[in-house]
Amino acid sequence: MARYTDAVCKLCRREGQKLFLKGTRCYTDKCGVTRRSYAPGQHGQGRKKTSEYGLQLRAKQMTKRYYGVLESQFRSYYDLATHREGKTGDELLSILESRLDNVVYRLGWASSRAEARQLVVHGHFNVNGKRVDIPSYLTKPGEVISIRDKSRQSEKIKAVIEENASRPVVKWLDVNRDTLEGKIIASPTREDIDLAVDETLIVELYSK
Repeated sequence: MARYTDAVCKLCRREGQKLFLKGTRCYTDKCGVTRRSYAPGQHGQGRKKTSEYGLQLRAKQMTKRYYGVLESQFRSYYDLATHREGKTGDELLSILESRLDNVVYRLGWASSRAEARQLVVHGHFNVNGKRVDIPSYLTKPGEVISIRDKSRQSEKIKAVIEENASRPVVKWLDVNRDTLEGKIIASPTREDIDLAVDETLIVELYSK
């Protein structure tokens, strides 16, 4: 499966804000955006005029990079959102937020979405008691996500959980840090998502 393998700090610098792609590093002075708050490349510090299309494209690219999905999958999520009740932009973000790798990250069981994706692929999590190793699996309210018994003994996973123990959990999730179980108590809404993007620009781009 295709995946971006270049330096991820370039992605944050290109978007002009932190996308939290490198976990705890993003909260330190080593963050690429903190050290160099301009776009990468030799023309990164030059003044640029942004067209309407450019704004729409940046909104789409930022959202894709934030959740770590590629174009074809992102477009399929948009098509799914158009068939749901409610605003298409809000439904699109809700779908992306419901991905299993994002839920694992939101529960504090990974330092970044990329790390969460890797842990899911390696089969460390159960959904309603059954092993699921598909990062794009869309969770639903009422489902219980848990760390598999064997994986709980992993020193790496123990270290990651301890490192992220103080990170706040979004209100549509409930986590039990003793039993290492998390429950989806509601579908995520736009108010629950901290991505600073105008999702209507994405809708405008795909509506052309």
